[in-house]
Amino acid sequence: MIILGIALLVIGFILTIPILWSIGIVVLVVGLILALLGATGRAVGGRRHYW
Repeated sequence: MIILGIALLVIGFILTIPILWSIGIVVLVVGLILALLGATGRAVGGRRHYW
């Protein structure tokens, strides 16, 4: 999700499409939150690790 968020940010910036920029930010933040929760050992979505 982090890579997808970064890709959407870049595409939205290059093509000047604001909706892609917004979706990229949301996806990036959700990916970072899931990665942090997985790194602390909390079960995310029934999985012990989140990659």
